[in-house]
Amino acid sequence: MQVSVADLMKAAGLTHGAFYKQFTSKEALVDEATAHAFAELTQRHRAGLERHNGQRTAAQQALIDTYLSVEHRDDPADGCPVAALATDIAREGGGREARRVYAEGVAEFAGFLATDDQDGVVRLCTLFGALVLSRATKGSPLSGEILATVHAALTEAD
Repeated sequence: MQVSVADLMKAAGLTHGAFYKQFTSKEALVDEATAHAFAELTQRHRAGLERHNGQRTAAQQALIDTYLSVEHRDDPADGCPVAALATDIAREGGGREARRVYAEGVAEFAGFLATDDQDGVVRLCTLFGALVLSRATKGSPLSGEILATVHAALTEAD
């Protein structure tokens, strides 16, 4: 998503100059926002483990339930940074801090999802694909079918 600094500051109710007091560039803002989003995701995973008394399988099940929910589909602004940032990170080119943080965050998320029977990368890609497709088909019966079918596929082996 291409947003100018002026548009961003206007939406925030601040002046253009205020931006540069906080960040050296728009890229610096993206770097910091990406790091913040993945830090929050890591915290949510830790909190899920705590809620389930360290039982990884139960925490993973709860995450899958939430990730493949209609509520998550309908609220991309408060959802997963993997899905929210993927296309923007892909467009930015290599070498940026945001790309490095994104890659590390994806690897960590995949590690959290791994089980003895299922690879975490496969599980994450399946969740991500299902979420993106369900959002793109929202309003049609296919959207709900995608969520339900993938949910069943990821949880039947647990």
